[in-house]
Amino acid sequence: MTLTAAPAVAAPSRANRKSRRDNRFVAWAFLLPALAYVVVFFGYPLAANVVMSTQNYTVKSFYTGEAPFVGFANYSAILNNPLFTTSALNTALFTVGSLVFQFGLGLALAVFFNGRFLGSAVLRSLLLLPWLLPLVVSGAIWRWMFDQDHGVLNAALRAVGLDAVPWLSSTSWALPAVILTNIWIGIPFNLVILHGGLRAIPDSLYEAAALDGAGAWQRFRHVTWPLLRPVTGIVLMLGLVYTIKVFDVIMVVTGGGPANATQTLTTWSYRLSFQDFAFGQGAAVGNVLIVVATVFGLLYLRSAKATLAEAA
Repeated sequence: MTLTAAPAVAAPSRANRKSRRDNRFVAWAFLLPALAYVVVFFGYPLAANVVMSTQNYTVKSFYTGEAPFVGFANYSAILNNPLFTTSALNTALFTVGSLVFQFGLGLALAVFFNGRFLGSAVLRSLLLLPWLLPLVVSGAIWRWMFDQDHGVLNAALRAVGLDAVPWLSSTSWALPAVILTNIWIGIPFNLVILHGGLRAIPDSLYEAAALDGAGAWQRFRHVTWPLLRPVTGIVLMLGLVYTIKVFDVIMVVTGGGPANATQTLTTWSYRLSFQDFAFGQGAAVGNVLIVVATVFGLLYLRSAKATLAEAA
């Protein structure tokens, strides 16, 4: 009986191993195109940028192919450049100012549109327009609006008896101007994601809280905000990664001026590479931005892991 039963047990085992091998082959067949895309369009440019940041890469290098290795000299040059501190501070102010108001106004609008009223869907769709427009178009519109002599903002100020503001020619007003532009562009994104998170919260929780005597603020604080935390983390992280690398809006509205008042790390990297033709230093600034974004990404992942652990 033992001799006759052995083959019957071995046959399914071989079939299972073959089935697992086939499944792994199919899985890799689906993954390979995505992996190839990541390697070609992300991995290679990143590696090339790191290599360039350690070379004295100039215009001449494009013709001769020679770019002497200089190690960390490019990083030392940008860190010792006074413009690095200015650009880093402007980047921080631009990012924090944009995120705070984009998120705050987006959340307020999401809560407002969470209530059902006539025309809410149409009005919400119209608020998406700033997000749908090309960034260059949005920047050009706001540049015209900020014009000191003919802009609509100063026309409104004059209409109420106030003096015109030199939005784009003053070192004090230029940075707030580009922050205001970026806030206008980013509000719809926060609105859409946060509104989706609010719609996922069951109405029964609000009804139970109301029966217990909770007011509007108490319902928001103890029901809405805790349940919205996972979505909030995603919105803030995506907003941070997007805002810290904003380039086109600043270049169209102010070009980094006046007197470097709106120069950020992204615009400075562009200036080093394509105006000063110091490609190695420009690549070094770009790598600093990548490191900063990676650090915040890791902090977000750690926070998200902790939040999931608490929920479990």
